[in-house]
Amino acid sequence: MAGNRENARGLPRLINVPGTRLLAALLTALALGYIAWKIGQAPPQALQFAFNGLAVGAVYALLALGFTLVYSTVWFFDLYYGAAAALGAYGVFYLRTDPSLGSRLDPNSIYVNVFFGAVVSGVAAWTLHTVLEPRLRGRTSPEVLRAGVILLAVALGAYTGIVLALPAHIHLTLSLAVGLATAGVIIAAVQRFAAALVPTISPTRIALAAAVPAALLGAWCGYLLTGAPGAGLYLSWGVSCLLAGCVALALYRGLYVYMRERARSPLIMLVASLGILLAIAALIVIVFQSAPRALPDAFGSTPWNIAGARIKGFNVFAIGVALAGFVGMWYLLKLTSFGRAVRAIGDDEEVSKVVGINTTVIIAVVFFVGAMYAAMAGILTGHDTALQPRMGLLLLLKGWIASVVGGIGNLYGAILGGFVLGLVEQFGIWDLAGEWKDAIAFVLLILFLSFWPKGLLPRR
Repeated sequence: MAGNRENARGLPRLINVPGTRLLAALLTALALGYIAWKIGQAPPQALQFAFNGLAVGAVYALLALGFTLVYSTVWFFDLYYGAAAALGAYGVFYLRTDPSLGSRLDPNSIYVNVFFGAVVSGVAAWTLHTVLEPRLRGRTSPEVLRAGVILLAVALGAYTGIVLALPAHIHLTLSLAVGLATAGVIIAAVQRFAAALVPTISPTRIALAAAVPAALLGAWCGYLLTGAPGAGLYLSWGVSCLLAGCVALALYRGLYVYMRERARSPLIMLVASLGILLAIAALIVIVFQSAPRALPDAFGSTPWNIAGARIKGFNVFAIGVALAGFVGMWYLLKLTSFGRAVRAIGDDEEVSKVVGINTTVIIAVVFFVGAMYAAMAGILTGHDTALQPRMGLLLLLKGWIASVVGGIGNLYGAILGGFVLGLVEQFGIWDLAGEWKDAIAFVLLILFLSFWPKGLLPRR
């Protein structure tokens, strides 16, 4: 079994051809020499290309981080993450394009609202059944507990449909959710802090003591949101990411679980996820048509002039999001019990089940988090360029190339590979047309598969 797992994880080994390492070193030296020469020729233009490369690389890094999280856990490439990137971008377009917001288009559809409401309802029902029912089973009858789960899941699905149906009032419809989320975060933080200081205190007592101030602060945050209609664009970011994550979780729980049990083949899973990617791309064309679409301007759209380069504040924000995403995932995987469970499943899923890890729940969370990273990458791309129905496929390929360049399965390699790919693309089109950018990315992929198949930072 261990041998099969290693074959599934690794790339084919490079044939030891004489002179291969010398050729690789020569190509690297030529590339670095070319960049140094161009920088010496026009430093302001070099700064512009470098910043553009970092901004684009931030998107690739987010995609590569999501890839790395999923691949290092279940050991197959889930191509849905290209669709998740497109769903994130088009979700923002769906929520911020409305006649009441000054737009001529009205893409809002009751069928889309009902579909996502049903997805959220199903995900909520499974989550509540899996997480809460075992803890409450001895305190009430199974019938009452099951009825409560169904009612709460249906309520969440209906709430999602209302939020999607009233995009112009998203700051009002989401004020309740933001208030409840704020109160929940405060209670959880207080519990964690108090448990670290005084481990003997009951967590229930801590939660009860913190409930009133947390509820007041949550209500205050919700009230502030009701008077901030300008926050609608940024609230749509969160809604789009959550919906993309819910779709990923629904696909895993409703399809991938059974396919993994029956097929036990990464190739079959790859083909299935490719079908999902193409199906979602086709549905996007049906709902939004094939014409390019533009998202509303976000903050930081006015460029700054720094040392002769024009730099947008939003692009700086994108770089910060990628770095924050890396830090958040590093903390999640390295310093939490969830991260330990993820690493255990990645090492051997069968043994993880034997020692009591609920692998289905852990992997479901992995798919959810990875899809949110991909959706955020799609949103950042959408604010920088026009939306295209097939954008998910191209972003998927770029995220995969970034993973290969950095080192497949390595968290540090994911962030490094994304920025390296972005920089190589931008410096590569210095003397070429912009249309060559994608070709440069694929040439880089071929070079790494030929000379450095394990990437810059190989997984250990």
